[in-house]
Order: sequence, then C-alpha cells, then structure tokens
Amino acid sequence: MSRNAVLPNALKTPGIERLRNKRVVLASASPRRKEILRMLGLDPEAIPSTFPENLPLSSFEQIHEYPVATATQKAAEVYKRLVEADPDDPPDLVIGADTVVFTHALPATTLEMETGTRQELLEKPTSKADNLRMLLDLNGGVCEVVSGVSLVYPILTAPGYAIREFDERSLVYFAENPRHVLEAYVENGEGIDRAGGFAVQGLGALLIRKIDGDYNNVVGFPGTALFKMLDMLVEDDDDFLTI
Repeated sequence: MSRNAVLPNALKTPGIERLRNKRVVLASASPRRKEILRMLGLDPEAIPSTFPENLPLSSFEQIHEYPVATATQKAAEVYKRLVEADPDDPPDLVIGADTVVFTHALPATTLEMETGTRQELLEKPTSKADNLRMLLDLNGGVCEVVSGVSLVYPILTAPGYAIREFDERSLVYFAENPRHVLEAYVENGEGIDRAGGFAVQGLGALLIRKIDGDYNNVVGFPGTALFKMLDMLVEDDDDFLTI
C-alpha cells in the first residue's frame, strides 16, 4: 500500500526525505502531538498504544529515564502489533512519546544534598482541589517538563527491529500568581486532564513567566529534537528505512 507521511510544506532534510513514501506511525492518540508534527511537515498515522503505562518510577535510578522507557514500551507494542496483524504491510517507523512534569527543577544532586528530597512526578490532578494544590506548589517556582521519545524501525537482524531513544527537557518558570488567579484557572477546568495541572498552550500561559527550552516539548512533543535524530540516523546508518 502506498503511503506518504511527508507533507508538501516539509523541509527537504535528509531525515525527512528518507520518510517519503514510508509508513510512519505515531503511537499516540494525542491531538497535540499530531498537530505539532503536522506543523513541522509530517503527518503520521495515529495508532494509540495499549501499553498500560504503569512502570514504577522508583525502579529508575535517574528519573529522566522514566518517560523514555514508557515511550519505548509504547512504540515497541505498536510496532509488534502491526507487524503481527499484517506482515505484508509493516510500519517503516513507529514514534513513541511520553511527556511528564517534575517538580522543583534543580540539579538532582544539589537538591538532594540541600533538602534531602528528590524531584517528584506530577501526574494529572485527581480533582480540582488536587489541581489547586499542584499550582500552589509550582507558583513562583520552576518545574521541569521531560519528553521521552523512542523510534522503532525494521532491521534484518533479530529481533527484526531497532530502537533509538532520547529525552528532551524544558524548564517552565511560573509567575508569582495571586491565589485568586490560580483558583480561577482551576475552576475553568483546563488543567484537570493535563500532567502538572496546566496547559501552556491555553489559558495556562497566563500563569507562566518564561520557558527555557523547546516550547513544543512543554506542549507535548519535541519536534525539533525528533528531526535532528532522524538526520543523525540517516548519517550514521546507510540502511535506515531502506529495507
């Protein structure tokens, strides 16, 4: 079946050119990730992973490995499922991603030595009260948004696919917001289904003073880092997406 995930407006970089007429799959149902990729010239199929995303954070010595491992599990699950469903129409590239928010973005060693605490993972709020608690904790401070990205693609040797993965980190600086502003944001409901309890691309922008790093990473996908990785794969591996 002929497919082309590369849009007409895409830059003709080595990595993008290698994706022409290939089956590219995004292992996610996130409309934000899809929108970011389309903006950058790539329109993959969206096939959500069934991986339960239940890896224990405590099992990772470095907390930044957590979203990378989750992204890899998502991408590998989708890749293997599609190959098994139709061996004659396997994906050429599956992109997995997981974006998380960590509190108190300081170098881990410094934070642990000075306070005896470790960065904590901020999940989606369980209620409006929980959302307000999160925002009060973040208010006037800095949090770290980390995206893990994993690329799964076919190779000729066992197990039949290779995995390349990376993480992208951005710092989000919150303004010193009055409590009534935080309460109004919570009542709006925008942050209730977002990790960390805020959406930087929406009304949550009113709470933010500045971002250090890739804005799109904070929204949900580090597109710039992905395209750099694709170029690196083309440069390092002549067989990348050619089998």
